[in-house]
Order: sequence, then structure tokens, then C-alpha cells
Amino acid sequence: MAPIYTWENEMSEAIKEETVPGHNYAYNTPLEDLDVSNPHLWPSQEMWPVFERMRDEDPLHYCADGWTSEGRSEKDEPIGPYWSVTRYDDIMAIDTDHKRFSSEPAIVLPNPAEDFVLPMFIAMDQPKHDVQRKTVAPIVSPMSLAEMSTLIRERTSNLLDTLPINEEFDWVDTVSIELTTMMLATLFDFPFEDRRKLTRWSDVATAGPETGLVESEDQRRAELMECVEYFMGLWQQRVGKDGHDLITMLANGEETKDMDTMEYLGNLILLIVGGNDTTRNSMSASIYGSNLFPAEWEKVRANRELIPNAVAEIIRWQTPLAYMRRTALEDVEMHGKTIKKGDKVAMWYVSGNRDERKFENPNALIFDRPNARNHISFGFGIHRCFGNRLAELQLQILWDEMLKRFSKVEVVGEPSRNISSFVKGYTKMNVICRD
Repeated sequence: MAPIYTWENEMSEAIKEETVPGHNYAYNTPLEDLDVSNPHLWPSQEMWPVFERMRDEDPLHYCADGWTSEGRSEKDEPIGPYWSVTRYDDIMAIDTDHKRFSSEPAIVLPNPAEDFVLPMFIAMDQPKHDVQRKTVAPIVSPMSLAEMSTLIRERTSNLLDTLPINEEFDWVDTVSIELTTMMLATLFDFPFEDRRKLTRWSDVATAGPETGLVESEDQRRAELMECVEYFMGLWQQRVGKDGHDLITMLANGEETKDMDTMEYLGNLILLIVGGNDTTRNSMSASIYGSNLFPAEWEKVRANRELIPNAVAEIIRWQTPLAYMRRTALEDVEMHGKTIKKGDKVAMWYVSGNRDERKFENPNALIFDRPNARNHISFGFGIHRCFGNRLAELQLQILWDEMLKRFSKVEVVGEPSRNISSFVKGYTKMNVICRD
């Protein structure tokens, strides 16, 4: 049986040594004052004990005033009050209750600014959600995935063959970002030489001033308008044309061909972030997690048939998108409290995937975990990530090809992580590949 791991194993050394203020935030702060939306809790992994306390003491937690960056401008929407749902079963109940909980107007806690609304089908309710999702779904059909599998394996093999042996390099940029950005370029039939623009737009789409990626909301908006201008050119080239790529599908789909510019941008951001941030951060988590739990690397190395389950377990353990928001359409009773009509609700997938009531020894990465596939990292119900099979395929191929080449991929030092309570990921992670 795997050793019992607590959240301390994933916290930074500085936090463990109590050299950074806030180590005792979770248990020394009055319960009602806890705010897990604060992005500064996340790089050091200080959110784990907060979620642990919420699950045990207050599974439906009300935060009267969510975190607001000092760097935000007056026109930016603050988070304001919101509910946190942190237990697995409660998250599942809300995620499948489309009559009482709406995905509109946004999937993140801040409401969209009135002068920069970006509609996207994940933040829409039925029936519009269904018809827009159906338009792009063929890109990940079983036939399409079978065709892409060969290309993914070829690219993965070629990239891994270029990696230095016994020399330090950054896994995030060299492997995780490059593989997922190449895949995105293929899905959009995007000019390959410009593919790193997709990486930048993905990062900017979810960045606040606190991240250092942008200096202001105005800069963020300007870069996103550059994104849609570039994609509008591709759209115009593909109207009336045949093609099996996302832009051609949107440009010619009966329910999407008349989208205005901002709705096009909203759906582009959804597809870029959904296809990039999630997979790339799971790829990085593969390496980080297998260093925290080295027996798991050896376990799957000895039995390649474990790879599909190992990938599901990595996605559970990482949970690359930490939450999704819903808005109550009516008063809802839960745990003796009332979520009022119009209230914001954060379904913390990252907490549900570490819920001791659902997963035994949940903080441990266990590649042969029997119920690993029960994770909720892809969401559930009608909004379940439609690219989940593609994400799994990319990770499975990466692991299969890594194990052919390397005896170990060692993490050197502590990785750098996103300053975000939404995208849970890595910005830099130095490693050494051993032959």
C-alpha cells in the first residue's frame, strides 16, 4: 500500500520551514474569513490545508468578499461574495443540476466586464450550448483521434529524441508547452511557424496583473484583440471551404457562422485554454508527481499496461483547472444553508479530487488506483470537457515514449507555479533525463 501523504508534501520548502508568512493561514484564520480565491495561496500550495478544513468543517463555505488584485483597474469586476463547494458528491450534484444552476454569465468568479463580454459555449446553457458544442465535436471523434494518434506519436518521439541526456533543462517550456502548442496548431490548422502566439494568448487569457504576464487589464484586452484579428483572417480564408479544423468548422457551422467578433474570441479562448493549459500542466505534473512518488515511475515502467490508468490518476492528482463557477437560478438548500438565487458558486474540482470520502489516501499519486477514472478534472454533465480523450491520448503517448528512452526524469529543485486560483499549473520546472 502506498504511504499516506498529506498536503505538506506538496508545499514549498519555505512554507514547510515557516519562513513565509501564511503557513498557518488555514487553521489560524476564522473559518468565515478564509478566501481560497486568493491566487497568492496557490504557488506555494497553501490552498491544500484550506480545502482540507473546508471539507471537514464547512463543506458549503461562504466568503463575503472574494480576493481582488490591487493591480486591477476600477473597471474590472471584483469577485465579491461567493460560495465554495469542496466535497466530491456535492460538486457532482451541482455540476449535473442544470435546472437550478446556470453556467452563465461566466465560468470564473469575476463577472465579465460590461464593456468586454466574451460569450463562449462553456458559459452558455441549453440549447445554445449544445448546438455550438456539437459544431466542433467532430474534431475529437474516435476516427479523428485515431488519425491524430500517429502524428502525436511522431512529434512526441522526435521531440524526446532531441532532449539532452544528463543535462539540466526546463521541462515546461521544452516539452509540455511545445507538445501542446503543436497540437493546438494542428487543431486550428494554424500557421505552424506562429504557433507560440497560441501559447502567449492562452497565458494572457487567464492572467491578472498579479501574475506579471501583463501589466494591466488594458494590455490584456489589447493582446486578445490581436488574437481575434489574426483568427478573423483565417476565418475569412475558410468560409465556404471544406476542412477538418476548428476554424473551418466554426466558420461554416450553421449555428456558429454568424457569430460576432466577441463571441468568436470567447470561443477561441475557450478552445485555446482548454486545449493548452490543461494538457500542458498535466504533462508537467507527470514529472513532478513521479518524483514525489518515485515508486510509481518504477511501477508503470515495469508494466506499461498501467499507462492509461496512470494518466487518469495524474489528471486527478493535478486537476489543471481548479474550479468552475455556477450561478444559482433559485434558492437551494445544502448543508443547512441557503444558496440564494443569483449567488455565485465555485465548484472546486481540485478539492473534490482530494476528498477523503471518495479517494483513499487522496494526496498520494497511485498509478494503479482502482477508481482513478472517477476524477472530476474534466467536469461532469453537459459541460464535461469535450477534448478529454485527446488530452488523455497525448499523455498516454508521452508516457509510452518516455519509458522507452529514459530510466528516470529527475526534477531539480522546486518548480515555479502559476499565480492563479483557476489555472493550476507550472511555469518552470528544471529536470535531468537519465538514460
